[in-house]
Amino acid sequence: MKLSLAIIPLVILAFFFAYFGMPVINYGFIQLPIMLLLLILAAIILTINIEQVGAKTKVHLTKLHRPLFIAFAVVLAYTILAPLFTTLPLFRNESYRNMIGKVHTGEKITNHIAPIALDRIRVVDEPLATLLGEKILGSDQGLGSKSELGEFFIQKVNNELYWVAPLLHSGFFKWLNNKEGTEGYVMVSATNERDVRLVQNINGKDLKIKYQPGAYFGSDIERHLYFNGYESTGLADYNFEIDEKGHPYWVVTKFKKRIGFAGNDAVGVVTVDAQTGVIREYGINNVPAWIDRVQPISFILDQLSDWGEYVHGYWNFSNEDKLMITEDLTLVYGEDNRSYWYTGVSSVGKEESAVGFMLVDTRTKEATMYNQSGATEYAAQSSAEGKVQEKGYKASLPIPYNINNIPTYVMTLKDGGGLVKMYAMVAIGDYTIVGVGNTMRETLMSYKNVFNMAGNRINPDAQANRKAIKAVVTRIQSDIKNGNSFYYFTVNTSPKIFVGSSQLSNELPVTIVGDSINISFDLDKEDVIDVSTFDNLKLGAGK
Repeated sequence: MKLSLAIIPLVILAFFFAYFGMPVINYGFIQLPIMLLLLILAAIILTINIEQVGAKTKVHLTKLHRPLFIAFAVVLAYTILAPLFTTLPLFRNESYRNMIGKVHTGEKITNHIAPIALDRIRVVDEPLATLLGEKILGSDQGLGSKSELGEFFIQKVNNELYWVAPLLHSGFFKWLNNKEGTEGYVMVSATNERDVRLVQNINGKDLKIKYQPGAYFGSDIERHLYFNGYESTGLADYNFEIDEKGHPYWVVTKFKKRIGFAGNDAVGVVTVDAQTGVIREYGINNVPAWIDRVQPISFILDQLSDWGEYVHGYWNFSNEDKLMITEDLTLVYGEDNRSYWYTGVSSVGKEESAVGFMLVDTRTKEATMYNQSGATEYAAQSSAEGKVQEKGYKASLPIPYNINNIPTYVMTLKDGGGLVKMYAMVAIGDYTIVGVGNTMRETLMSYKNVFNMAGNRINPDAQANRKAIKAVVTRIQSDIKNGNSFYYFTVNTSPKIFVGSSQLSNELPVTIVGDSINISFDLDKEDVIDVSTFDNLKLGAGK
């Protein structure tokens, strides 16, 4: 085929590569050289002259083929040799280990994770949020037939924790009939499974999610960014987030390649208004406060893994001092109200116990290692499931909390249908310290009872957080829950309501108004406080 005729299909092929493939035009990104190889190969094939001489077919190369073969060889060498010498861990292991930056050493993880009230504990995980979101979407047949639920992202909205997911087009023809966008997003409270909202308008105006991954042509969020000045920029982690007023955005991480063709490192974010498509760009240090995540979970996973893997370089076949993360990363919120990626860290080959715990700031990537032994997330899940093994419940991914100055994993126990049936608390320092219950308060009381019986072996500092008072009972009332008797009472020296079980003290069932008592309890943020010890001075049995 003549060159003039070959140009047309080559231009069409290049257009399809650029429009649908959207290769990043920058060093270190492999898509563009691969597409160039395919284009050069197509040019070679299209410009070959084929001549039929009798029963034989002869193939003739033209003068154009020499530069094409040279170009193919150059691009192929770039595609293979450049990554080989600039990217292989064999040559760059120190660079890989340093990608996470300086890892600070923390004293106690309880100094970083704030004490929390029971009604603020996360009890809804992503699978349950998806189940609840699909339920509310399915209740509207008109909406459910043309839209589907997107991925849920957890974030704080006006200091409340929510899972938020956009409604996406369920197919090409659904998009074709609804080009202005899908009708809103779903919010599910992470602390209250009954708080599920379908948001379809803001300040009285209809909400339309026009730019999204489920759209086509110019409405596709990736293509919208690519053809609006970001064709040479690495973009990753398309998160759907809302600001404090409920306005929806796509928050996209900008990144660079730090180690040849690898070493993805976040350098900022780009926000795209999900309704209008307006694009704004921010550096790491001036990201708006409502954006929770700048550092993609995949980047931090790779960087933490490399930090633990190359502790003594590449050649370390004995695994000396190697560390590995124990589970997938979990998003948690610290005492400073900032979000962090959390994971346990264990020695290679010892997956049941952690040698420490890591918190990585989701915005700045500042990493802090807490060198304290404890249970891995998997061990905590197994311990919680073993407590109710006859029911066959499965534990959710544990979330670390500070419960009365004790590092504690909190998780839900779900049935085969994914519904929450019970709750569990497991001491991070010793996964044999387990409390389960049908409510979070029952779980806390059970956990405290087991912990108190364990004495100070888990956390000697916990006793310093305990208060003892002498007072007179002003009111007392019993309540039976799941076969256990609980006694709620008030005293003359405190406005709080106290509660203790009959298992705590045999004196509680016979205590009446006017009795003088000695009690001790952990200082926490609850209005109803669980007592740790109870002594009725009038009965004298506790002396």
